Amino acid sequence: MSDFTLNASVRNDLGKGASRRLRRANLEVPAIVYGGEQAPQPISVEKAAFYKAIEDESFFSSVLNLVIDGKKEQVVVRDLQRHPYKPLITHADFLRVDATHEITINVPLHVLGEEKSKGIKDQGGELHVLSNEVQISCLPKDLPDFLEVDISDVEMGTTLHLSDLKLPAGVTLVELTHGADHDNAVLSITKPKGRSEAAEGESEGEEGEEGNAE
Repeated sequence: MSDFTLNASVRNDLGKGASRRLRRANLEVPAIVYGGEQAPQPISVEKAAFYKAIEDESFFSSVLNLVIDGKKEQVVVRDLQRHPYKPLITHADFLRVDATHEITINVPLHVLGEEKSKGIKDQGGELHVLSNEVQISCLPKDLPDFLEVDISDVEMGTTLHLSDLKLPAGVTLVELTHGADHDNAVLSITKPKGRSEAAEGESEGEEGEEGNAE
């Protein structure tokens, strides 16, 4: 897991007006941390470090260290509310995690081996990524930043499903716990559309030219 630490402070001035004033000050982001046996706590997160952290893809699939007025809690991001047209985070939701309880979270899916894939390089197929992330369940200590799928030996005409993914120890795919009919496709390598028709057209054209030459 990546190591992210965010500094925050308890927010006592509540309401929409207070949140707007906080955003206008441009130093902190209004947020809330909830879950576990403690009550939900409105907080404000240091903006500069927060904005830098969210540039890293793994931030969203990591257990974060949230230091609230000097007291550290471990959390995951549950939701970010964004401004409709400005590049601003208007509110963040954090969920407390317990080392002894599994968490459910989405993690990115990384495709490897595209440049040497049998189905693409040798057979001329096209890659179609059908899912950029998957939902997993695991203990916080087993949480991966992402899952990988290697397509080096995947041939054209193949579709890979959730059940084809290799999982780290202790990690479960949530969809597969609901039954075989939830074994969704995650990617496929298919023949490019129009290729066979174009090839046939070229072949017919060449035959016609040969006939005219005779």
